[in-house]
Amino acid sequence: MAKVTKDMIIADILQIDSGIAPILLTKGMQCVGCPAAKGETLEEAGMSHGVDVDSMVEEINQYLASQA
Repeated sequence: MAKVTKDMIIADILQIDSGIAPILLTKGMQCVGCPAAKGETLEEAGMSHGVDVDSMVEEINQYLASQA
């Protein structure tokens, strides 16, 4: 099973599973279509959007575990 970390690039995370996109969107992170997603880490984007990155990583990894 793939695991996401906060130092991963957003575009790489979205390639793991497209079901991660709605998780980002519910956090107010419109990273799905943003050109910055190709060079910005989840932590950088979370910080700029005021999101608790650690809890988001946990939520994403729980989602991925449920898909296995």
